[in-house]
Amino acid sequence: MRPEQSSLVNLHLAVLLFGGTALFSKLISLSALDITVYRTAIAFVTLACILAFKGSVFKLNAAKDYAIVLLLGICVGLHWVTYFAAMQMAGIAVGVIAFFTYPVITVLLEPLFFRSRLKRKDVFTAIVVMLGIYLLVPSSDPGNQITLGIFTGIASGVLFALRNLLQKKLFSSYGGPHTMFYQTLIAALMLCAFVEVPPTELSTDNLMLIALAGCVFTAIPHALFASSLRYLSATTAGLISCLQPLYATVLAYMLLAETITLTTLAGGVLVVSAACYETWSITRNKL
Repeated sequence: MRPEQSSLVNLHLAVLLFGGTALFSKLISLSALDITVYRTAIAFVTLACILAFKGSVFKLNAAKDYAIVLLLGICVGLHWVTYFAAMQMAGIAVGVIAFFTYPVITVLLEPLFFRSRLKRKDVFTAIVVMLGIYLLVPSSDPGNQITLGIFTGIASGVLFALRNLLQKKLFSSYGGPHTMFYQTLIAALMLCAFVEVPPTELSTDNLMLIALAGCVFTAIPHALFASSLRYLSATTAGLISCLQPLYATVLAYMLLAETITLTTLAGGVLVVSAACYETWSITRNKL
């Protein structure tokens, strides 16, 4: 298999695993915060093993980088808590779609970080996303749990967009595994004081699922995604990443029998289409 083909397989596998992460919000019988703490702790250990195996240097290049990665870790920790909480409240499909507003949110926030101007097309895609979110909100009871989950998913998207912009501006000299090693460590340490179920009280099922989420569905896909960029363009990687809501929805249907309504499907198509367009537009301009 050619390197480009192998990288494409790795990228699809990474995105599939990222989409599968959503399942653990329902499979693990813990709060979103507890899931995040244990997942990040196991991901940190796995990434440490990967870096050690590769002979990578753990130390950062400058003292100021530790302050930067502290901020990134806080964003990641809060992003994952709200990510799992959104799906626990609104369901996997709706929660993932709400989170996937982040490419458009990124474009709207980017002028605050870089010397760029907001374009008309970006305003248009933001309107399309707002229409998609409107279709997701239940018309019968707009103040119910699903609506709260939608806004929690959007909050997760905002935190993820902030993390990405901060990392791009202040921490772009480090590789993916190295960056995630510190971010998962900080996220776990930051949130561990609020854990409701201590490690000694975890059931065997939950412990196995947490290990699976932290190792196979967090550390490995990040490593696969980073390695795939060696032979694939940023446009290809960005557009394939937009398949994450589809993979998550299909997996939720196959493994959890979770279905979606036609209105939710229509809203999801609008949100994901806007995300794909913005991703394509951004990455195309960088090539």
